Amino acid sequence: MSAVPPLPPEVLFGVAYYPEYHQSERVTEDLDLMAAAGINVIRVGESVWSTWEPRNGEFDLEWLAPVLDAAHARGISVILGTPTYAVPPWLQITYPDIAGERRTGEKIAWGARQEVDYSHAAFRFHAERVIRKIIARYAEHPAVIGYQVDNEPGLELLHNHGVFTGFVQSLKDRFGDVETINREWGLTYWSHRLSDWGELWRPDGNTFPQYDLAWRRYQAEVTSDFIEWQADIVREYSREDQFVTTCLQYPRRGLDDRDLFERLDYTSGNPYYGFQRHLDAGEDHDALNYWTTSGVPGLFRQADRLYSSKQDRFLVTETNAQAIDASENNHPPYPGQLRQAAFALISRGAAMIEYWHWHTLPYGTETYWGGVLPHSLVPGRVYGEVSDIGAQLRSIGADLQGYVPDADAAILWSNPSRYAMQFMPPFARGGVADDQGYERLFDAFYGSLAAVGAQARILHVEQALALGAEELVERFPVLIAAGVYVTTDEDIALFRAYVAAGGHLVLGPRTAYADEEARARVATAPAGLSDIAGVWYEEYTNLDAPVTVTAEEGDLGAGRLWADGLIPTGADVVAGYDDRGLERFAAITSHPAGAGHVTVVGTVPNRALARRLGETVIGTPRSILRTVPDEVTVASGSTAEHRFWFIFNWGWEPQRIELTADVVDAVTREALPAGHVLTLAAWDVWVLRAPKKTEE
Repeated sequence: MSAVPPLPPEVLFGVAYYPEYHQSERVTEDLDLMAAAGINVIRVGESVWSTWEPRNGEFDLEWLAPVLDAAHARGISVILGTPTYAVPPWLQITYPDIAGERRTGEKIAWGARQEVDYSHAAFRFHAERVIRKIIARYAEHPAVIGYQVDNEPGLELLHNHGVFTGFVQSLKDRFGDVETINREWGLTYWSHRLSDWGELWRPDGNTFPQYDLAWRRYQAEVTSDFIEWQADIVREYSREDQFVTTCLQYPRRGLDDRDLFERLDYTSGNPYYGFQRHLDAGEDHDALNYWTTSGVPGLFRQADRLYSSKQDRFLVTETNAQAIDASENNHPPYPGQLRQAAFALISRGAAMIEYWHWHTLPYGTETYWGGVLPHSLVPGRVYGEVSDIGAQLRSIGADLQGYVPDADAAILWSNPSRYAMQFMPPFARGGVADDQGYERLFDAFYGSLAAVGAQARILHVEQALALGAEELVERFPVLIAAGVYVTTDEDIALFRAYVAAGGHLVLGPRTAYADEEARARVATAPAGLSDIAGVWYEEYTNLDAPVTVTAEEGDLGAGRLWADGLIPTGADVVAGYDDRGLERFAAITSHPAGAGHVTVVGTVPNRALARRLGETVIGTPRSILRTVPDEVTVASGSTAEHRFWFIFNWGWEPQRIELTADVVDAVTREALPAGHVLTLAAWDVWVLRAPKKTEE
């Protein structure tokens, strides 16, 4: 891949724009409103293949030209999408076998989107043709700064014949012969030994976790291959100053974000989250659905996940403008929450904030997915708040160019472990296996950092390996590995080397329990680490209700969902359980090893215990605030010249906070000396700046 085209120096701020969805002509009025609101980028074209090609081989390429011309005239840049995620009816009818299958032979019914097997040759032929037509027509347009190929791929796990055939071939390439796969997957169990590759069963009835992990990895490769295939076509036409990306809905099952974005110029994603009380710092609420988060740490975790894909700044291609979800789920933002969320994402590395979408639609599935304009199309409160954000970003200008968010600790993310825990969930909710158990476990430990005002760098395990132990210790004095269930021997060796080099390793439940094939390791747990941890376990139990975790100074909080029966062999017991069935076990242990330290946490901490854990392993991070109320969070980072702080009040009550350093209001440029008291209104955010030499 050639050099990555640079992004504009200022933060991109915009909307997904669908003039073709309007019932009347409004391009001039819309773009004038956008320009007045400080919007400087729009995404267009990705949802309407049947408009680009209404009949097989008949193309209408000119309908978008007036939009791009008008955008360019107003200084609004354009990200052009390829329309392959929503196939036209004529293609569905001509090639019914391109329909994806959720189970073998059970085709996904037409009528929504993303119903297609995107590895199918007939689909690829027609997709390539329309992509080439669109990009050839608009690549030289001066408004176009980049391309989004497809949209939120990886929704389905495709069971089509061609996909399964490719899966079998991938196993042949990897294992060589059936005797090897028989041994590696333990296929003697329940009489599953293969004598020929043709005997491999379909995934529908599979019960082997080893098979499923390979199947999930292959599904992710199918998605990455599809996106790379499109990107390669686009790059045949694109200019050197135009980037290529896609947008991910990260919770989707058929993808590996790290692998996929290695093939593209920039990470782009669609972080949706709960508004209203879901952003109250003092409250806990369940997420509205599997693809949104709840809580302030959940919002920041989404941003840190986007940063993790390439360890670089990212583009937010979609996020909430108003209520987002089905017609029965209407929770628009409280005044101020839109601005908070925008700057929260920027504070963790977003180089673009783009709302889904400009105008609320009068028809279709997303009738009640609110846009910047309401159904009336009359600019209202949300448009006013978006305009305020646009004005503030315009004032900040290029100051955030090259921004890198701070990190007090690293926390490991493992896509293979997530796959494995979706197949064999460690937890249940309401008596039902919880296939979001990986995220629940990860978020509890991520929350331990957020609880004390610390900031995290999420690292994929593969990225940590690439850095090596010495670099990890230098950059991240604390490394958290919770739920890293699927591990290679190389991963475990990295953990050991990290501790030997002086790092503080925090181990959570399920880490290192299985190998790269999702086989439970035949070793004392935590496998390969029990000696340096000074603790081991053989028993573990689910917790049907929270169990109090206690220490000499009193109750610390509670463990939830899970408890490893930790037995110290040299480690200090930091905390135990106030429970007759678990009192013989440690809940948290601490042990020096090499030049470093190992903390083992045998349970999933609740909010109170997470805070105590954060205090133990991080302490209180440095801050430019004299005191930090519970409702206030501070995010920070640097450019080549400046330090930045983003100060949020996540609640209704105004907060008064004293500065401990001389800073400048990054929006108004007003100098604020040490000792100055800031007043944060309800749901407020301040952005402060100082020369990089200033000490926090």
